[in-house]
Amino acid sequence: MRDYNGEEILVIPRELFDELGSFQGIETDIIRYLEAILDPANNFFMDRAEAEDDPSFKQIIPYALFHHEGKYLHYTRGKSGGESRLHAQGSVGIGGHINPDDERADPLGRETYLAGVEREIDEELHITGGHKNRIVALLNDDSNDVGKVHLGVVHVFELESNEVSSAEDALANLAFQSAASLKGELYDSLETWSKFCLDQII
Repeated sequence: MRDYNGEEILVIPRELFDELGSFQGIETDIIRYLEAILDPANNFFMDRAEAEDDPSFKQIIPYALFHHEGKYLHYTRGKSGGESRLHAQGSVGIGGHINPDDERADPLGRETYLAGVEREIDEELHITGGHKNRIVALLNDDSNDVGKVHLGVVHVFELESNEVSSAEDALANLAFQSAASLKGELYDSLETWSKFCLDQII
């Protein structure tokens, strides 16, 4: 079991996901899922070390894509990233876990979730200019050990500027890439979640 220094993360029971309708890949019927997932009656914080090895729970992970004038931000996951099983893979998604520090007036609800999204982005990127953020899909991959314990919420950030830089070493080779490049020479190096997004969203 890996050591996460006592970090607690937001999870839902896998059973709830199955009741809502489990799927493989991308699901764009987001309202039904999000209402249940972000209902404080259905989620709670759990020790990350336990959650990473227990597929009876799904960790809620915002997965943000950054778009500017037809191009999407792409990077390579460095060794300092929190998920060792994804090191050296390419990605178009930035995100992370929702923690107790994100709690707002609605404990474990929508405001807490959105606060966690903004915190994760601020920790990982320096963005110049404004942006608009929308949720476009949910993402699930039960074909591997990482995917079995995570459930992604896909966001698209529409950026006013392409002046974006990395705020941590985990994001290497950060650059905007065309959809053609991402679906071409870069595709085979991408993590599974990014491939799902390219195949069905971008």
